[in-house]
Amino acid sequence: MIDVGGGYRAIFGAGVMDRCMEEGIRVDHCYGVSAGSANMVSYISGQQGRTHTFYTEYAFRKEYASAGNFVRDRNYANLDYIYGTLSNHDGEYPVDYHAFSQDPTAFTVVAANAQDGSTKYFDKTDVAYDNYDIMKASSAVPVACEPYIIDGVPYFDGGIADPVPVQKAIDDGCERIVLILTRLKDVLRQQKKDVIPARILERSYPAAAERLLNRYQTYNDEVALAKRYEQEGKVLILAPESLYGLDTLTKNFEGLERMYRAGYAQADRIGDFLNS
Repeated sequence: MIDVGGGYRAIFGAGVMDRCMEEGIRVDHCYGVSAGSANMVSYISGQQGRTHTFYTEYAFRKEYASAGNFVRDRNYANLDYIYGTLSNHDGEYPVDYHAFSQDPTAFTVVAANAQDGSTKYFDKTDVAYDNYDIMKASSAVPVACEPYIIDGVPYFDGGIADPVPVQKAIDDGCERIVLILTRLKDVLRQQKKDVIPARILERSYPAAAERLLNRYQTYNDEVALAKRYEQEGKVLILAPESLYGLDTLTKNFEGLERMYRAGYAQADRIGDFLNS
């Protein structure tokens, strides 16, 4: 299963995975990009409803994401608060780390090396008790957040490097892939929203800026590839029919709930696909 994330739109994937947990649907390997990686931690640990709480309750706190955060430390979304303060063993809604670590499901998290623009694939061995840094790295939206540093290397959001890692999953030997998109399936991504952020980013991280500037083409090409695999019966694409007023960093409670329910409903297709 691949969850491409997408900021607040990623609640669509939370709905998909809550339905999977409810029906006992498990997969062998989870691939998470940006917020999609956090959805998958809760899925692997079997914590149904956990990510829904994060999107519909915690996300409205200024500590979670706010202009004040950005002014104070250049991070609109406080990744340490989300994946640390709230998620550690003593947090409000901790990850069940024991369940996560003991579950046999493989886990790959995509991030972009801010220095050279290369793609980094973290795995389950990079997660430890009260250490969910790889999700922070994968979720560090360029310009809205500073790069997240792991072992001395700065990383940005995986969505600028390998936003729809279907070929990665195929290369890893996956035969059936459930792909969770959070944009409309047949609408191409446009470059225009990334032009100004890329110009800002190139002052400090020119290679990452280049990846950001070309993200639209990478995304469109990878979705097109996924559609070809779908025709061959290898991929099932789940995508919302509306964005309900949500964007990466824009939310409203009604839109979040509707997007969640849309994902929950779409998950009805997974059982037949995996059993066909």
